[in-house]
Amino acid sequence: MLIEQLRPAHAHDYRALMLEAYALHPDAFTSSVAERAALPLSWWQARLSEEALAAERVLGVFQDDRLAGVAGLSFETREKLRHKATLFGMYVPARCRQQGLGRGLVQAVLAQAGARPGVRLVQLTVTQGNDAARALYESCGFVAYGVEPFAVAAGPAYVSKIHMWCNIGFPDASLS
Repeated sequence: MLIEQLRPAHAHDYRALMLEAYALHPDAFTSSVAERAALPLSWWQARLSEEALAAERVLGVFQDDRLAGVAGLSFETREKLRHKATLFGMYVPARCRQQGLGRGLVQAVLAQAGARPGVRLVQLTVTQGNDAARALYESCGFVAYGVEPFAVAAGPAYVSKIHMWCNIGFPDASLS
């Protein structure tokens, strides 16, 4: 398993994998397959910026030189929120699951966040009922702190999102 930051040259493979994710798991993502499929390849390339302090970073896990999973990390740029980062767009296809790839991606995202000056916590949302994803996040140190009801319209239904956070820089922090 090789985990590395994706570069603009990975945009085609990243786009294909994420379009698969949006199509197969529409309730897990806030973007739809139609919205993202309409975006030009240049949008995907821009998301994979190699700038040291880019607002977003996407990590990929590779098996046999093939992209087998992704996870994004968005850094807050506003002064009062720079201590936070958000894990987004986590996806490992079913054919690649149960091999530790997801855990490796989450751990790599946390390491990337911890290496960014001033970042002290990572947040994410997970669809309520996605117990496997929630268990993975909890095993990596994330703690739930609330549920947003009717957060995403998934066709005619709505799904709720569980908000989670992981402390990477506050000593003795807890939700009290």
